[in-house]
Amino acid sequence: MPSLCIQSPIGPLTIISENDDIVTLEFSHTEAKDYHPVLLKCQEELKEYFDGKRSSFSLPLAPKGTLFQTNVWKALQEIPYGECVSYKEIASRVGNSKAMRAVGGANNKNPIPILIPCHRVIGANGRLVGYGGGIDKKIFLLELEGYNCSSSPI
Repeated sequence: MPSLCIQSPIGPLTIISENDDIVTLEFSHTEAKDYHPVLLKCQEELKEYFDGKRSSFSLPLAPKGTLFQTNVWKALQEIPYGECVSYKEIASRVGNSKAMRAVGGANNKNPIPILIPCHRVIGANGRLVGYGGGIDKKIFLLELEGYNCSSSPI
């Protein structure tokens, strides 16, 4: 599958596409393979995001997962830039307010972090918990978006 590695303020990111869609974004460096225009569009939009000039993405995304996971990932995309919601709130949005742990599992399996903003999900008590890229990256992304992390315990 075509891929592109870019440098970002939180380290290297590898973007992978399939057909005309973004399917993966990894916190790693992988050698670029092939070429697809959607990768360059993603690179451009991520640069704008990290420069503070973009608050949403207009990229075609095709994350692969279970029905529950894809429903959670759709709900994540509805969280506004600079805001956070709890795992319980996402569980309610997908129809099962008791499925907080399952929401956490879906967040952990999110194949396209940042673009599908799982970093905007926090514990019900306001704690900054769980992020596949590490809490330091979660804090960076939230603060980039203007969220005050100093009032949220880790």
